[in-house]
Amino acid sequence: MCMNQLIEINPRVCNGKPIIAGTRVPVSVIVDHLADGCAVDDIRAKFPELSREQVVAAIQHCHDLIERTELELA
Repeated sequence: MCMNQLIEINPRVCNGKPIIAGTRVPVSVIVDHLADGCAVDDIRAKFPELSREQVVAAIQHCHDLIERTELELA
């Protein structure tokens, strides 16, 4: 399943977690690095196989998930 051309979910890769397409780098790893204060360029230095566009796609994927989440008030 493709979320967009840069993010994919495959149950046979990384237990079905969203990953950067064509890699085994989970979106969650990108987000963890951002949460630790890393800049996009820092992440790219740690994962030289990733383009800036791929890192931004991971961030966009998280944004899209949040936007699709609906809260039900009790």
